[in-house]
Amino acid sequence: MNAFQKDWNEIKTNDSWAIFKIMSEFVEGYERMAKIGPCVSIFGSARTKEENPYYEQAVEVGEKLAKAGFGVITGGGPGIMEAGNKGAKQGGGRSVGLNIDLPFEQNYNPYIDPEHNLEFNYFFVRKVIFVKYSQGFIIMPGGFGTLDELFEAITLIQTKKINKRPVVLISHDYWDGLVDWVKRAMLEKENNISESDLNYLKVVDTADEAVKYIEDFYKTHDLTPNF
Repeated sequence: MNAFQKDWNEIKTNDSWAIFKIMSEFVEGYERMAKIGPCVSIFGSARTKEENPYYEQAVEVGEKLAKAGFGVITGGGPGIMEAGNKGAKQGGGRSVGLNIDLPFEQNYNPYIDPEHNLEFNYFFVRKVIFVKYSQGFIIMPGGFGTLDELFEAITLIQTKKINKRPVVLISHDYWDGLVDWVKRAMLEKENNISESDLNYLKVVDTADEAVKYIEDFYKTHDLTPNF
């Protein structure tokens, strides 16, 4: 066995032991989240400053969700995440943060309920928890991570791996270009999606519209576990 093979075998052994760490994150996440009740996830940029209108809008969304009886789940960091948690606190609701250590932007915000502040090392575990315990998804302006979370949610709904859930994007100004591209390139040009798949992307401009869309959805659907 040469030195390269020896090093590679050690790496593979370490990978095997990582399974136990992954399992522990799933177990803790399931046990803690199962007790919280119905929640809606708010996704958006960690870089949005407090003076940005989208920050204030996310506060309003979180507050209105809380007053409608939903807990609010965010990624636990600054920016839109902080705003969503802040709104949940102002509305007297449950404020949940699913934190992860990132190299340049993640510190958990002060508006998360201490008992609902979870820490993750693995993005994929965190994403499972987001999806499993969310009765809906509100997408504020954001970057690559926000797009990842958006398309993860609608892919799982499209493929029926989770129950149908309302997905709401806030701001026509920000999202219409993406939705137009999906329609023009994915549907009309390449036929890579069905026309009915466009129904997964509901774009609104106000917090009231976003929360009403979710409330209206649950007038005809049950609040149920996702998987």
